[in-house]
Amino acid sequence: MKKLTYLLILASAIVSNACESRTYEEISDNTPIILPVTYTNDVKPIIENNCVGCHSAGGFIVPLTTYDQVKNNITGILDRIQRPNGDPGKMPKGGSLSTAQINTFIKWKADGLNEN
Repeated sequence: MKKLTYLLILASAIVSNACESRTYEEISDNTPIILPVTYTNDVKPIIENNCVGCHSAGGFIVPLTTYDQVKNNITGILDRIQRPNGDPGKMPKGGSLSTAQINTFIKWKADGLNEN
């Protein structure tokens, strides 16, 4: 009987530790960006992979296909990509950028919105 009780306690301890819940923010890469961020090398690939599907030239939505368009809309971009999940204005629609991608936009603005 003691062995069974000991085994149940041990099993409960293992299961409770194995079911630890971690949020996306806790597991995402939040390493500080040290090198300067540029539009061409860092921001443009994020825009092309996550934004231009809806934000292309000729559409009803603000286009984000050129350096000047992204630079001129950086305040709105930062607002939209940093909104909490569930907010109807959060971008991109249907998902969220990673913490590292959001930090790239923030650092790009802090670095002076350099193109190259």
